[in-house]
Amino acid sequence: MPSKPFRVLFVGDVYGGPGREAFRALTPLLVKEHGVDLVIVNGENLAGGTGLTRKTVDELFRAGAGCITSGNHVWRQKEAYEVLEEDKRVLRPANYPDGAPGRDYLCLTIRGYKILIFNLLGRIFMEPLDSPFQKAEMILKEAAEETTLIFCDFHAEASSEKMAMGWFLAGRVTAVIGTHTHIPTADERILNGFTAYLTDAGMTGSYDSVIGVDKDVILRRFTTALPDRFKEACEDVWYNGVLVEADPETGRALSIQRIQHRGVEKNGYFVRGESSCPEA
Repeated sequence: MPSKPFRVLFVGDVYGGPGREAFRALTPLLVKEHGVDLVIVNGENLAGGTGLTRKTVDELFRAGAGCITSGNHVWRQKEAYEVLEEDKRVLRPANYPDGAPGRDYLCLTIRGYKILIFNLLGRIFMEPLDSPFQKAEMILKEAAEETTLIFCDFHAEASSEKMAMGWFLAGRVTAVIGTHTHIPTADERILNGFTAYLTDAGMTGSYDSVIGVDKDVILRRFTTALPDRFKEACEDVWYNGVLVEADPETGRALSIQRIQHRGVEKNGYFVRGESSCPEA
């Protein structure tokens, strides 16, 4: 008898208090609705839009997250260094140089199957880190031998670099999901009949904004060229993610489906006052 498919819900960059509130409200419902086995979520913008803290990652774990990935903003909060060292479920991009706090990957066992999760940072228009392609190769050689289900969060700016990573890992991992730009793409597909791919999962947070930041702040910066302190936006909260279904025996992706809920606070999932954001 064929094995029951393994289902992973990957949630795009959760931005600040509004994003965390949406994640808490919808994730348990989606897990139940879709029979999700594992929730992976990018959390580099959890704490007020920049970085993460113990409190903010614990909120996501209590709501059902099994692994929190990150990106270039992960170091913005002092607490992140301690969190990355102490909690193996929180990942930094693996291609930071040796000696950086945290781990290169996470191995889990769910339903008797071994799952490998790793997070990489792109280099185009980003920090000049070690090659994400070479690091991916190293991780697969080191940790993938007894693992069939393998998931990669590629946190990168350039669509071309994300697509290149998808093809680089095609046929060798279950899924490559892009993050960072906060703009969901509509190019979900299965590469080489094996690897689920999406250029960007999008953002879970306020879309009455400029990628999560109060739009008036950003407009002032663009029109005056003067610095202005970033402030997270609150309204029109969207939940963005992707559902990947895979064969747990072979690791081959069977399907990939974008998940999007627009205007979350108006859909009856939670009620929040209009005057201020949830606590950052």
